[in-house]
Amino acid sequence: MRVIGSEKPNFLRIVAGSILCAGMSFAATAPEPTFSRDVAPILYRHCVSCHHSGDIAPMSLVTYQEVRPWAAAIREAVALRRMPPWLADPKVGHWSNDPRLSEREISTLEAWTERGKLEGNPRDLPQPPAFHDGWKIGTPDVVIAIPEHKLAAQGPDEYAYINVPTNFTEDRWVVAAELRPGNRKVVHHAHVFVVDEAANKASAEASTKDPAKEYANSIRVKEGTLEWVRPEAPVINDGCAVDDNARFPGSKVSDLGGLIASYLPGREADVYAPGTARKIPAGASVNFQIHYSHTTGKAETDITSVGLIFAKEPPKQVSRRVDLANHMFMIPAGDPDHQVTECHTFDKPIAITSLTPHMHLRGKAMRMIARYPTGEEQTLLLVPAYNFNWQFTYRAQPPINLPKGTRIQIIAEFDNSVNNPLNPNSKEPVRWGSASENEMMDGWIEYVDAEPANPPH
Repeated sequence: MRVIGSEKPNFLRIVAGSILCAGMSFAATAPEPTFSRDVAPILYRHCVSCHHSGDIAPMSLVTYQEVRPWAAAIREAVALRRMPPWLADPKVGHWSNDPRLSEREISTLEAWTERGKLEGNPRDLPQPPAFHDGWKIGTPDVVIAIPEHKLAAQGPDEYAYINVPTNFTEDRWVVAAELRPGNRKVVHHAHVFVVDEAANKASAEASTKDPAKEYANSIRVKEGTLEWVRPEAPVINDGCAVDDNARFPGSKVSDLGGLIASYLPGREADVYAPGTARKIPAGASVNFQIHYSHTTGKAETDITSVGLIFAKEPPKQVSRRVDLANHMFMIPAGDPDHQVTECHTFDKPIAITSLTPHMHLRGKAMRMIARYPTGEEQTLLLVPAYNFNWQFTYRAQPPINLPKGTRIQIIAEFDNSVNNPLNPNSKEPVRWGSASENEMMDGWIEYVDAEPANPPH
């Protein structure tokens, strides 16, 4: 006598076996991954913006002939998530420039490197990204370059401040700017500002009359192009005890509307949010602030330049930036986990378009937190393993809207111990200074006004 349902296990085994065979058949007949069809699209999306001729990466990865010798290195780098580099915690925030590979893309690259490394049909190859004479923003409307700058073979880091006239006969609104080092071996980072001669003169005159600014000048040492805080200056590690507590005395958080572009290791070109721009007035100059490092041990020259793309029509909003900084901290000798904070409350509603953490060689981690007027808080950005060699700007997608009265808290951690491989000297306390051997604690915030009162002019 048959028991109803007694054949069910056999039926399931048959179905399962069929599925397994189908899967095996599919795997057996799946085409071998090829460079042209499978690998090149991944590299073009995620890698070649740096890995092309003349850019920061040590090798180009555009053609099959260029990529094949590096197959093993590519496999290891993507398997360990070292490439493409990205330091933000993936569970915090959404960023339009996040270059990380999907699991499927990683599997594709691993399969190609482990198997035949086939080139495939060249007709399957997508069009490689175009780099217009090396410019990532496309062909600039104008390029402004510094005169040739010469560096000695040896010596301390050098900060050069070089003014160059624009010769603009009318106001210009800039929608994209790319600061391109002429000699990447010696340019560590750089900024370009619009020079407002009248404002600079007024600020200099005010500094001589402001006791707080006079005191700030007394606690700083200026030697050549470098600057640092005196060891005996007062120490403020908790910049959040009061808003803007640890800035240089007499300094205020202000809109850095004159900043046009920055170059940092890993930072992309400055492309402002749609509908926004930054203004360069007619007759203005631009000031290049360039940090040179004597890394090659031989005499070098540099002609750094900035490429600009202009708006085709007046922008709806001005792209703005503020730098929140603690200048008065002190990191004890040998301390592996020293915390420094700074806070600022915005007196208007804003929409954050990007966040950039900036520290030097002892930087360990940074968190940026929004504390809302309701008492709620939100971590906007977490970089749990900061790296001086990869200083990213994290571009918010969508922009982060903050109501009036939101307090931004920046929490930075530093490792001044012997276990930090980048640490030049763990035996001495460290204070703020412009050279890499000193330290900085900055949070750069780009934003637009959330409720623009009038069109920009």
